[in-house]
Amino acid sequence: MHLGRRIIGSGIAGFAVMAAPAVAKTAAGTLITNTAKATYDLPNGGRGSIDSNTASVKVDEVLDVAVTSLDSADVAATPGAVNRVLTFKVSNAGNGQEAFKLVARDDATGDDFNPKTTSIVIDSNNNGTYDPGVDAVYSAGANDPALAPDGTVTLFVLSSIPSTTTNGQRGEADLVATAATGSGTAGTVFAGKGDGGGDAVVGSTTASATAHGYYAVSAATVALAKSASVTDPFGGSTHVPGSVITYTLVATVSGAGSVPNLTISDAVPSGTAYQAGSMTLDGSLLTDGADTDAGEVVTGNLAVRLGSVAAGANRTVTFKVKVD
Repeated sequence: MHLGRRIIGSGIAGFAVMAAPAVAKTAAGTLITNTAKATYDLPNGGRGSIDSNTASVKVDEVLDVAVTSLDSADVAATPGAVNRVLTFKVSNAGNGQEAFKLVARDDATGDDFNPKTTSIVIDSNNNGTYDPGVDAVYSAGANDPALAPDGTVTLFVLSSIPSTTTNGQRGEADLVATAATGSGTAGTVFAGKGDGGGDAVVGSTTASATAHGYYAVSAATVALAKSASVTDPFGGSTHVPGSVITYTLVATVSGAGSVPNLTISDAVPSGTAYQAGSMTLDGSLLTDGADTDAGEVVTGNLAVRLGSVAAGANRTVTFKVKVD
């Protein structure tokens, strides 16, 4: 830990910064006191003693911070996409309560394109997922996250992707967190500004840290076509009560790359009843329940989750309904 110390009460002032440990253990503002004792023989026998004055050391606040990306891989994006989310964690690596100023940077050199940062968002409900309308948009100086020692906060950087990007391109967006009290070279002192009334001392991180996030452009596009065929109770194709309609949904992925988390969904039309056990994916039957296969039917709504689908692939879903 970095430990800034000032002697008070002994008449001697001193300051020292220890190099390099990661997390300060002793809380800022802690008063460390010590009193010495001297003992001696008395002229007529016995022992005497005397106490020294009490020397006090107040632990100063160390300003240190860490920022990490929580994305396990590049975040997929398409040309022209808006509000694509990068996820970061900011940790207070110091020994005092500290607020942190946040800045997103989208002008890195060496990448293929510059995303356009639209906002930084605080994970207000601490669920690790960006929830529009629930999580608070960060406003510098208004809601700088204040963290206890070793405290963390999850943050989201939202960006728009230029429409001119092409498949396979990679763009960088960074999050920078800086101690609100101040930053600078290690050992810089902000007199009287520390948590607990002591000084604030910049630690080895310079009280500012940056983590990098990346978007990867996948230029694949999805087309969805729906068709219907009818079989009536008389062996024909008239649309009468009792006729069975077979709907066919074909998702076609074109371009390059892949489409992540592709889901085909449809609602059972009014005036019809879903025919249990009739849903298929690429010719194979799916169960209607929410289980281990890709499909489910819940309160008249069908969903077939296809996962990541590469460009050039077609996926076909069918299901049947009966006209009431």
